Amino acid sequence: MFFDTHAHLDDKQFDLDREELIASFPEVGVTRVLNAACDLASSREIVNLTRKYRGIFGSVGVHPNAAEELKGDAELDLLRTLSKEKKICAIGEIGLDYYWDDVPREVQKTAFRMQLDLARELSLPVIIHDRDAHEDCLNILRDYTDLSVVFHCYSGSLEFAKILIDLGFYLSFTGVITFKNAKAAPSVVEWAPHDRIMIETDCPYLAPIPYRGKRNHSGYVPLVAQKIAELWGTSVEEVARITTENGLRFFQITSDETL
Repeated sequence: MFFDTHAHLDDKQFDLDREELIASFPEVGVTRVLNAACDLASSREIVNLTRKYRGIFGSVGVHPNAAEELKGDAELDLLRTLSKEKKICAIGEIGLDYYWDDVPREVQKTAFRMQLDLARELSLPVIIHDRDAHEDCLNILRDYTDLSVVFHCYSGSLEFAKILIDLGFYLSFTGVITFKNAKAAPSVVEWAPHDRIMIETDCPYLAPIPYRGKRNHSGYVPLVAQKIAELWGTSVEEVARITTENGLRFFQITSDETL
């Protein structure tokens, strides 16, 4: 059974058919989804999703492109309160984004550290968004190696991946690894220890081949597993087992609740 460890099912692109889609996921073997937050509003909405649907778990946090929302104690207190919901399993997605550079970098770094401190306080794992900010992300995270960390939608080099794995971190991969022009990510998948790999869709973005350019959803995560199976020279079922075990361990999910 598959675990989509990073989705955005709260996105408005799912407003018209969210319930039908979620109901369809078990038909393709997807039994759990971790819905990741990107701002304060989505953090609240994700709590509602985890309450409504079996097998939907969540995280709360503020994405670097929304970092200006995180002004101080009031916002941190909200995240702290939301994180106490029984199916909230992580702080994220948080980190740095220098691709868009919409938010001053120092503001991003401050929000990043604030939320890492919160994760440490709450003993929760963290989901990292790192886009064109590898060095600064790493420099900050070196102060937090006591935390469980996953770099979602991993897009760095093999050399950077080796550093992250040495620090005890996890890597998660999306449908990007199915793209014909993908080179770095598949090489990382081939090299990486199997117990540090997770799979995700990051839906509604980054739909795998043959759906590239269309709306993505958690029902496509088996296609990510299929590509990893090819790279590892094993079965899709084995990839599903390994990545699900990794996801449950990373997010500290002991419940057998599924979709």
